Amino acid sequence: MQINGVLLLYHLPLTQDAPTILENIRAYESNSRFKVWNVNTYFGFPASLVGMRFSAIGFHYSLFGNWPFALNEDFLSYVDQSQSSYKVALFQDEYQYCRPRFDFLNRCQVDCVYTLIEPQYFKDVYEKFTSVPRIIHYLTGYVSDEMIDLAHRLTIPDEKRSIDIGYRARSLPYYMGHGAQEKTEVAVEFQRRAAGLGLKLDIETDEQRRIYGAGWYDFVANCRGMIGTEAGVSITDLTGEVRAECERLLALNPQFTFAEMSKAFLHKWEDFIPQRVISPRHFEAAAFRVCQILYEGRYSGAMKPMVHYIPLRKDFSNFDECLRLFQQKSVRDEITGNAYNDLIASGRYSYQSFIAGFDEVLGDAGLEPLPNSGDADAALRQMSRELRWLELRSKKNKFIYSDFPGRRPLAALGGPLLRALRRLKGRVA
Repeated sequence: MQINGVLLLYHLPLTQDAPTILENIRAYESNSRFKVWNVNTYFGFPASLVGMRFSAIGFHYSLFGNWPFALNEDFLSYVDQSQSSYKVALFQDEYQYCRPRFDFLNRCQVDCVYTLIEPQYFKDVYEKFTSVPRIIHYLTGYVSDEMIDLAHRLTIPDEKRSIDIGYRARSLPYYMGHGAQEKTEVAVEFQRRAAGLGLKLDIETDEQRRIYGAGWYDFVANCRGMIGTEAGVSITDLTGEVRAECERLLALNPQFTFAEMSKAFLHKWEDFIPQRVISPRHFEAAAFRVCQILYEGRYSGAMKPMVHYIPLRKDFSNFDECLRLFQQKSVRDEITGNAYNDLIASGRYSYQSFIAGFDEVLGDAGLEPLPNSGDADAALRQMSRELRWLELRSKKNKFIYSDFPGRRPLAALGGPLLRALRRLKGRVA
């Protein structure tokens, strides 16, 4: 059965995660001229999908964060059979699992790739290892209406914010290169130099101190300033040998520092195919009018030093000057005003703008946002019911099989109850 619209496959476990992932997934459904149906592969394959053929299939970046990818054989078989569907892969974190990623693109005959890799490197990556006919550079995230509304509700006056400078990051593996190490280096060195200067700091690099969900936006709203650097990595491991060698050397010497690893091995891979881009964190800070103190960088051409952020040299040689500028409220007001106007209010980096471009790609492929037949609508309603059932089952299993007092009695009740609900569901269908 032909379905006019886009099937967007993604993977999001039942755990609290960064709000930008779910925001990104929902953006297609909210902003596209095409009807979009989101299917979370975490809950399993919906059997009602078998007889449907969508105009387009999108593969969200959340599918490819780990190996094996979050597409089981049922999903892969379905994609193989969807010969007529226009297929779009939306990638991030392309520094790892490159060969499996290329194999996936070739096997599934993907028609278009959205990538963080910049156009000058296309020939060394996707044009070299795949037959994908269209490659498009894009950003890690964009500005949603929900985030703007949240910023309007949560933003408080500068003088009422209790944190001068905040930041959250975590240590990343050596094989990602110096670019990934900067995320913790900027925090450690900034804290060391700012100690005893009378600033209220809330800067952490411990995984346990990361903030998820709504709490993250409360944290951002309470900061006058934030430090940071470009998102991404400086090493793209096309063959997997960089990671393998790093892990081998660390197994031999677990005390190896990044500097030692870089000197011994990594230096020859640095910046061959870098992936350094502006981050959703930068858009969030702009929306909440938080003054950013950032390592000097390109930031995808969206942010300029002393216009949208205070530039900090990577050797910290201008640290004192950065703090002097930051402590002037007039400077903070000017920089946060520029960032809000250019990154947020302009709409240049909005999800509406990005999805409009996505729709153009589908249009170029000959697709049109047409209505569906009555039979197709009925099939889609059946799939929606099945998706809700699969989600309910996953939530039940997560609850019953988690370790908590009284788990065994509930598990004993849960099975019969679920079977009764399944019988009821069968009669209703």
